[in-house]
Amino acid sequence: MNPRQPPSPRTAPPTSAPGAATAPQSPAPVVAAPVTHYENFPVASLLCPPHLRQPITAIYAFARTADDIADEGDATPAQRLADLAAYRAELTRVAAGQPPAAQWAAVFGPLQAVLRNHALPVTLLDDLLSAFIQDVQKTRDAQGYADRTELLDYCRRSANPVGRLLLHLYGVTGAQALEESDAICTALQLINFWQDLSVDIPRGRHYLPHADCARHGANPAQLHTLQSTPETTRLITDCARWARDSMEHGAPLVHRLPGRAGWELRLVVQGGLRILDKVDALQGGSLHTRPRLHAWDWGVMLARALVM
Repeated sequence: MNPRQPPSPRTAPPTSAPGAATAPQSPAPVVAAPVTHYENFPVASLLCPPHLRQPITAIYAFARTADDIADEGDATPAQRLADLAAYRAELTRVAAGQPPAAQWAAVFGPLQAVLRNHALPVTLLDDLLSAFIQDVQKTRDAQGYADRTELLDYCRRSANPVGRLLLHLYGVTGAQALEESDAICTALQLINFWQDLSVDIPRGRHYLPHADCARHGANPAQLHTLQSTPETTRLITDCARWARDSMEHGAPLVHRLPGRAGWELRLVVQGGLRILDKVDALQGGSLHTRPRLHAWDWGVMLARALVM
């Protein structure tokens, strides 16, 4: 995806007649664009506390735009890295109080208001960008991940900051809550990997750890051609179990968040688990078929959320 273009300038209002009294005008509120990208979970839904919908949408727009710079369109790796470097520099500028530049004003205008009003930890936002940069570099160099430890370090920067930013907005700071949030976010990132194998591998994105492939005897050449074998089935099933264990470890967080936030998180958890159900049902077939949620799955998720 190309970087979002700046909004068109507004037409100036007609000048009042000489001597006419004019009421002072308040500046227009800076509002983040609504969420339109497909996700496995609700983002700033009606269950979200109303006063936090705009801050959460602004954070989502920041992360989604950076992810699209790293992943969408036909830009070269050098162009992607240059754009991400500019995006990172823009984060530093607006965090220091400078007005957003035109190129990503629709993203950084709302985000700057959230930084100012909620004192967001900028380091967490920067961690996200470091992960997107790593994605581009690894794809450029045809590199994968040696083992689960290396992949978890990527998740620590690509996913866990989002949960910690949300807990910051909710005013939840306990160590146990942060640990559970990290477990949920890591699980969501892993689930996304195992859901998107049929899309990522042809694009040069390799997230199945080499050590896991070797342990299950999965042939890298067969993985690269999306061939399902008993070995790749065992590999994907084991990786899905890893993601499910992480999600179940973090799930008690739903009881630590107040009111609507806790209910929205229940649906996030159940959305991830529902995708894992579909990955498991394909028995390794997510190498060539991308599972996704449908309308009827939300009923299943809601029913499960009610009994958590």
